[in-house]
Order: sequence, then structure tokens, then C-alpha cells
Amino acid sequence: MSDLAIDIRNVAKRYAEHVAVRDLSLQVPRGAVYGLLGPNGAGKTTTIRMILNIIVPDSGTIELFGQPHLTNGATDRIGYLPEERGLYKKMQVRRVLRFLAELKGVPGKLAEARIEEWLERFQLRTPEKDWGLAKIDELSRGMQQKVQFIGTLLHDPDLVILDEPFSGLDPINAQALKDTVVDLKARGKTVIFSTHLMDNAERLCDAVCIIARGDKVLDGPVTAVKAAHGGRVIALAVGGESRPAIAHILADRTLVSRVDDQNRFYEINLAPGADPQRLLQRVVETGAAIQRFELVQPSLHQIFLERVGASGVEEGMSGQG
Repeated sequence: MSDLAIDIRNVAKRYAEHVAVRDLSLQVPRGAVYGLLGPNGAGKTTTIRMILNIIVPDSGTIELFGQPHLTNGATDRIGYLPEERGLYKKMQVRRVLRFLAELKGVPGKLAEARIEEWLERFQLRTPEKDWGLAKIDELSRGMQQKVQFIGTLLHDPDLVILDEPFSGLDPINAQALKDTVVDLKARGKTVIFSTHLMDNAERLCDAVCIIARGDKVLDGPVTAVKAAHGGRVIALAVGGESRPAIAHILADRTLVSRVDDQNRFYEINLAPGADPQRLLQRVVETGAAIQRFELVQPSLHQIFLERVGASGVEEGMSGQG
């Protein structure tokens, strides 16, 4: 039995003159939470659609659980939450969920039990209110997303694919989704989600793959990715009145290659060959009130900006993923 839930080898997809995915290879271990990261238009959704056999790659191979993904029944082991949500708005919540369960071959009584369990877990059924009796269009956007998420899980899939799952969720609903992802992993399920929100990926993912303009930029365990980019990032905090005094230092490209202002502190990428002690000396010479000067591992957000670049993010703000 393969240790991989997904094994993609040299996959490419082109639309006329546009290359959506170019020679992509990645392996997702069973039981992992895996992040497919990148700006909009990077190729994330195209990759997911090829995994699901919604579209066919021009070249390369895809295996699910050690079998070609075209094998009968392979995609039945997948639960998929698309980026573009779609529910029958005039149908009652329970009827929609029963219909989705039936499509996946879940027997009636088992489906009913699972629906009640998930409605209660996501607080869509409480002593005060049973939202399962409501029509979809009577629910808030966050509630509708939770209903669709329940529909994704009713057949107890081995692989759960979530495309931009946190889009539009308030903090409470986002936390409920995160808790469920952690629980799925604890039960041995594999979760892969695409997102452009690096903070969520950093908190949840065991491993990530960053895609930009159809190309894989990097992949690997989050700890290894961060360690490989460590040693050149400094967290610097100064008193608010000192910020103008150090602006010229942060603009010195012999010392600093990139600055990300986090409001409470700066996350600074040192220039190649720059000495962190020299940066500290320059800041001290201004008389700035230094509150923090620390060599840190970069955030995934910072790594993303470094490897993809602001231009890649801007280019990806429109178009299909």
C-alpha cells in the first residue's frame, strides 16, 4: 500500500497560449494536512480539478492512494469543497444534505445520523434553534459554508480537498473549520487545502507547496521550509517616535533586501552578505529606542513574498486559479 494519498508526476495543463500548470510534481503523504499555496491565478484550482478528474492533464500522471486517479471509484474516496459554493437555495438544509449523501451512496439511516451529528457539531442545531429546518437562503453566508462543508464530509472521505475554505468566514466559523481539520487528521484522513492566506497555512499545515504562474516554487514540510530560509530574517521593534529616524537604514539595500512592516515590528530580510551586527549598530547610532532585535525564522508569508515577489502577487489578483 502506498504511503501517499496523492502522487503527481510532471503534470502540465495549457489553455491555448496560457500555461495554467507547468511540469508539476508533488507528493502528499497519507494522514497529512497539506497546503497548496499561491496567489489567485497561480494554478491551484486547475491542479485540484485535475486531481478530481474534472479536467484532464495534457501530460504527466496522477495517482490517488497508489492507483491511477482514473480508476473506478478512486474519486469516491474524496470529499471536495469548491471555491465557488453552490447549494439549492430554496431547499431545506436537511433535504440538501440528504441529497448530497445519496449522491455519494450513503444509506439513508446512516446519512440521517451523520447529518444530525454534524448539524449539532457546527451549532446549526441548538435547543434554541434548528437551522436544519430552514431553507438555504435563510442562512447567513457563514452558515451556508458550514452546510456545504458538512456535505463534503457526509460520506466519510479518506481525502478531503478544500479550495479557499476560509474565504468569507468570520473568526468563530473559521475556528470551527480549523478544529474539524485537526480532528480529520487525528482520524487518519488526509486534508489538502488551497489558500492564499499564509497565516492559516502556517498554523495548520504539516507541509506546503507554493505555486506561482503555474510553476512550483518550493515544497516540503513547513519546519524544513522555514529552516531553509532562516538565519537572514530579523524582527526589529522600535518606539513609534523612532520610526522616522531609521527609515533611511531600512532603505539601504546593502543591508536590507526587503522589509515587511508588521505595525508592531519590522520583519527584515538581510541583503546577501550583510552582517546583522552592522544593522544593529546603524540603528543604535540613530538613538532609536530599540524594543526588540531578534534573529527569527521567517513566516510563510515572508517566504512567499521572497520567493514569489510582489509582482507575482499582483499578476495573480485576477483570473482562474
